[in-house]
Amino acid sequence: MKLLFICSRNRLRSPTAEAVFATYEGLEVESAGLDRDAETPLSGEVIQWADIIFVMEKMHRGKLSKDFKPWLKHKRVVCLDIPDRYAYMEPALVELLKKKVLPLLGTF
Repeated sequence: MKLLFICSRNRLRSPTAEAVFATYEGLEVESAGLDRDAETPLSGEVIQWADIIFVMEKMHRGKLSKDFKPWLKHKRVVCLDIPDRYAYMEPALVELLKKKVLPLLGTF
């Protein structure tokens, strides 16, 4: 299963999610940011690659739909509702990600 995690600048939340879930057998994981100055800017190619797309906030879903609509056909986009107040790999963020993502993956 291929998971894509998206936040604004791809510096804290989505890279944390990528690091956490990359350790799970059977998952391929990428992360990207929606802002122009993102560490890894989002592309249509990575959207097409993903089976499930996770955004951190509702505003990310809106921007994703606006800027990448042609690539989103038949894609599952899940909003995790995780605010931008965590540091990279902060234990509270890691636990929150696991709590919100793992139930959606079924077998993990």
